[in-house]
Amino acid sequence: QVQLVESGGGLVQPGGSLSLSCAASGAASGNTRKIYVMGWYRQVPGKQRELVATIGTGDIPNYADSVKGRFTISRDNAKNTVDLQMNSLKPEDTAVYYCHAIYGSSWKRDTYWGQGTQVTVSS
Repeated sequence: QVQLVESGGGLVQPGGSLSLSCAASGAASGNTRKIYVMGWYRQVPGKQRELVATIGTGDIPNYADSVKGRFTISRDNAKNTVDLQMNSLKPEDTAVYYCHAIYGSSWKRDTYWGQGTQVTVSS
């Protein structure tokens, strides 16, 4: 069982920056199981949770079009952490941000979520 704990978030003015961090615990080490993907999703009330950015073990990032050029995701495979640097924030970035991980073996993988952290962009 993997637990994801987020930190960061808060209130920032439009154009400002925030950083989110997520640490995964409980992941077994070794060759048979690993965290394949880590990333961030976000959700606003009344809407579906949407992808913000993900990154695999090969460190190739995947971004939503709405955040490309403004957000940067990075990962430390040794520490099982993932960070999201958010720059040039806009009011429409306001949401609860959830850390996400896919963990398991080559034949079975499960999805895990953090508890969420609020990001509010407002003047």
